[in-house]
Amino acid sequence: MKIEQIYTGCLAQGAYYIESKGEVAIIDPLREVEPYIKRAKADKAKIKYILETHFHADFVSGHVTLSKETGAPIIYGPNANPSFDAIIAKDGQEFKLGEITIKALHTPGHTMESTTYLLRDENGKDHAIFSGDTLFLGDVGRPDLAQKAANMTQEDLAGLLFDSLRNKIMPLANDVIVYPAHGAGSACGKNMMKETVDTLGNQKNMNYALRPDMTKAEFVKEVTDGLLPPPKYFPLNVKMNKEGYEDISEVIERGTIALSPDDFEEAANETEAIILDVRHQDEFVKGHIPQSIFIGIDGGFAPWVGALIADVKQPILLITPEGREEETVTRLSRVGFDGTTGYLKGSFEAWKKAGKDYDTITSIQAEEFKKSEAKTQPRVFDVRKESEYQSEHVLDAENTPLDFLNNHMVEFPKEETFYVHCAGGYRSVIAASILKSRGIHNLINIDGGFGALKEVGVPVSNFVCPTTL
Repeated sequence: MKIEQIYTGCLAQGAYYIESKGEVAIIDPLREVEPYIKRAKADKAKIKYILETHFHADFVSGHVTLSKETGAPIIYGPNANPSFDAIIAKDGQEFKLGEITIKALHTPGHTMESTTYLLRDENGKDHAIFSGDTLFLGDVGRPDLAQKAANMTQEDLAGLLFDSLRNKIMPLANDVIVYPAHGAGSACGKNMMKETVDTLGNQKNMNYALRPDMTKAEFVKEVTDGLLPPPKYFPLNVKMNKEGYEDISEVIERGTIALSPDDFEEAANETEAIILDVRHQDEFVKGHIPQSIFIGIDGGFAPWVGALIADVKQPILLITPEGREEETVTRLSRVGFDGTTGYLKGSFEAWKKAGKDYDTITSIQAEEFKKSEAKTQPRVFDVRKESEYQSEHVLDAENTPLDFLNNHMVEFPKEETFYVHCAGGYRSVIAASILKSRGIHNLINIDGGFGALKEVGVPVSNFVCPTTL
């Protein structure tokens, strides 16, 4: 038996490759499926099952394409109603894979079809669970994403999740290994650990949601408390996972059309495409196409695209580091953004060499801000998450979280100069690019963010441990 977790940090997502005696099961695959096919071929094995723990909201799974390429059936748990052919497993139904068995445990709560897969070894001993978004390490799945589909409240779904955990998962032995669908950084939970694999015994000891003396009412209150609105692209990804989608090879072919500066400019002017610049923030600050939006490929790229652009059908024109065009199109498609129509050949340097207009962002070091602040007492906008701000912030700074920047547009001054910062410099440049695209140019970015400001002695609030908030 071989179990491999294939973890994608940008999405904080875990897919799983399980092999026994030449037979393979893939759980929650990413949209680009070639790596799974190549891996099975290298193992001289055949992909027998494609197991989905639920209809994912935060990424587009590769189940449809992988089934088409390999002939392996797609398996969902009870209550799933996809538009394509799939095996809808009954609660407790078993699937033989080589010498091992995979048992479907229906665990509704995160969604109504949510299913945990219990793996039993060749001796019939419970070995591991693939818990999807039902059980994370340090947390459980949020119960507010499937309210409309289930015609239930988030409290009703949280109650079902409480029952699922206590009736299906907690009775399992402490040495059972937990393989979740997500880790820290995912918007599918609130307080996940940075680790991606653990034992169930350790989770019973430290996961707040698995306390043995916890009542259902306490569980419902704690699990639903402090939930931020989900990103707007989530229901659109659910729809794609449920109804199917275009083959990723076609998306890549269309999205990797090289455009000259003139053709790129014409396409931008004649369509409603967003110009998305994915270079490093330092490069974007020094020069970028006017009204382009920055979301760097080397940060939390795909989730920020989903949260801020939101509409997966939005046409996109790309500016990328040279040689990373296909990677960018692929990573956009992982969260359902299939509308890329081309990229700027030669990247931003080609635009400059063509003599076309470009814009910059004024950016200063923390030390320079400290000197300026003592004289002018400027307005400062902190675009970190509310929890980060509450934990510690520059005195008198205003919190306008990047996730919800559109809700704060009226708060930014139209004429007086103001400053914007995040934790380290990535998110503040995203915010600055959005503000400038809306005609707000009277801003200065603080390079290095809150970390640099604190280090040079800018006055900050008293620290509050984030876990107590």
